[in-house]
Amino acid sequence: MTYNYTGYPMVRQARQMVQEGLLGAVRVIQIEYAQDWLTESLETSGQKQAAWRTDPARSGAGGCVGDIGTHAYQLAGYVGGVEATELCAELSSFVEGRRLDDNVQVMLRFAGGARGALWASQVAPGNENNLRLRIYGSRGGIEWRQEQPNQLQWSPFGQPTQTISRASGAAGPAAARVSRLPAGHPEGYLEAFATLYGEIAQAIRAARRRGPKADASVDFPGLVDGIRGVEFIEAAVASSARGGRWVRLPGARSPPLKP
Repeated sequence: MTYNYTGYPMVRQARQMVQEGLLGAVRVIQIEYAQDWLTESLETSGQKQAAWRTDPARSGAGGCVGDIGTHAYQLAGYVGGVEATELCAELSSFVEGRRLDDNVQVMLRFAGGARGALWASQVAPGNENNLRLRIYGSRGGIEWRQEQPNQLQWSPFGQPTQTISRASGAAGPAAARVSRLPAGHPEGYLEAFATLYGEIAQAIRAARRRGPKADASVDFPGLVDGIRGVEFIEAAVASSARGGRWVRLPGARSPPLKP
């Protein structure tokens, strides 16, 4: 798993706004990641990317939930700043003969009382890499889409929705620190990877004492994020196999929430 989405400047902006309390108490997290490339049985055509992703012997127990569902799940927790404690999932395989799921719907309970929903699909015609995050709190809401990565929608309660653009005066220091290009120039997927590589390199140099101390704001996914991703896959598969029963996430440190 490569959680490069945390390298986007406007994802950092969204996270900073949540941490600063601009949204108030987080209440609802909606996350979706929709694609359409597996709408037909592409794996039977000899296409290697499709073949291994739909083969349980090579990709494990999860198909779509493991391929892109984990990205959505990690992004929701990274920006929302709340830990998922329980989930209820339904994994579906719509293409005849496909051995792993190609559509995932998950309800989530978070520590502190927030609720969420995750939808991941690789059989949604009209979607290429439509990763979309919406977070709503007691004071406002935000929305970010990967296909428009340089903009973040900010909706303070009772006020008009605002558009915060990357490298503009409205963006805060968390976004400005990892912005590479001048305002108006598109910055996206590859730059997000570059940001994470740079963060990791800075941390490695600091750990080896061959360079300056790492900036306090250096941030990148680590081993724990990967473990939580695997726990999410296993819990979603188990919940779906039990007919959509609620399943406790093994890494959850908070007590179970009441329905």
